[in-house]
Amino acid sequence: MIGTAIEFYDFSIYGAAASLVFSHLFFPDVSDFVGTLLSLSTFAIAFVARPIGAAVFGHFGDRVGRKGTLFVTLMLMGVATVGIGLLPTYSQIGVWAPILLVFLRLVQGFSLGGEQSGAMLMSVESARDKRRGMFGAFVNSGAGWGLLFANLAFLAMSQLSTEAFQSWGWRVPFLLSAVLVVVGLYIRLRLEESPEFEQVKKVGEVRKLPLVEVFQTNWRQVALLAFGLMASGVSYYIAIVYSLSYGVNILGQSNGTMLSLVLCMTVLMITLVPFIGWLSDRWGMESRRRIFIGSSVALMATSFIWFSLLQTRQYGLMLLGFVILFVAYCANIAVTPTFFALAFPARVRYSGMAIGFTLGTVIGASIAPLVATAVQGATGSWVGVAAYMSGAALLAAVAGLLLREHVPVGAPRRSVADEGESVSA
Repeated sequence: MIGTAIEFYDFSIYGAAASLVFSHLFFPDVSDFVGTLLSLSTFAIAFVARPIGAAVFGHFGDRVGRKGTLFVTLMLMGVATVGIGLLPTYSQIGVWAPILLVFLRLVQGFSLGGEQSGAMLMSVESARDKRRGMFGAFVNSGAGWGLLFANLAFLAMSQLSTEAFQSWGWRVPFLLSAVLVVVGLYIRLRLEESPEFEQVKKVGEVRKLPLVEVFQTNWRQVALLAFGLMASGVSYYIAIVYSLSYGVNILGQSNGTMLSLVLCMTVLMITLVPFIGWLSDRWGMESRRRIFIGSSVALMATSFIWFSLLQTRQYGLMLLGFVILFVAYCANIAVTPTFFALAFPARVRYSGMAIGFTLGTVIGASIAPLVATAVQGATGSWVGVAAYMSGAALLAAVAGLLLREHVPVGAPRRSVADEGESVSA
């Protein structure tokens, strides 16, 4: 959970900076609208590298082990984030500034391609039968902690004058990442290897090319996982990234107001996600599927409610809109780690999870802020953006109907080969 919090801290501060300052610092020679589009495009570019990271880290996660792979993903993310905090701007080195920004952003995406899914399955595989849901949800709550720290850092910096914030204030959250990464790396060095992976090694079922086997025997699970992530991915990145520029540029709110709204939602994520994961364990394995489908259906409606309440420009009602949206979102992400992880056999689980999550984020989360900005600019209305969020949630609900948990981690083992046959069936 702590490692995931650090990863999402690094990822979230980039999203906030892309919405608030990067258009002026790295793309100054265009209009505000075009500059915002270009800035958010650099946010989306990281997702181009995620499939490569998923393939590489998925391979080593299934071949060498979960522990060492997760150490490398965290280190790369930290180095890239601190590098962004040290970057010269366009006024200092010209076109090299956005080029270096894109490169470091690609490194972030490469890292996260193997991090998120690996952290989830590491916890699920290490949990006892009746605590898998809570353990998986607890990891996902790390995203809330990361977002909390990221927005606290930017909220503090937003108290500076505009000149100071754009000169040096925006760099501070990126540089603080160095402290968090050192703590995270120390913790990950002390982890024990996943017992599920140890079992795979014990029975001699480690695959030379796990990625190939995933696409040969588990392609259906990969596709369903990818579409299943559409609801949470699109809702999350529009709510925490696009909403900042939308609130400031369209609704006329201050940076501090929008950041504080997002900040309140992190508290909800931190508390509600583990609780729903705990409930899923008490209600039984099939409950995770029901919660996932139900929350996806709920997200089809909450996007319209959220935008409607934002239009009031009244802080209390805007906060209520965020709460309604995030309650459904939290229920969705609370069950996805265990629900998705147990759709794959242990010998290719890292590869299957990494590829599925990456495809889902590429077709959903990666372009969500960009699509929202383009739709708003073309139509002049929020309705199209809400419809986009609703459509993504519909795809996720359908995927949930078709996907099932097939491989209970704690089930009595026959052999890992038998485990794979049950999944394929």
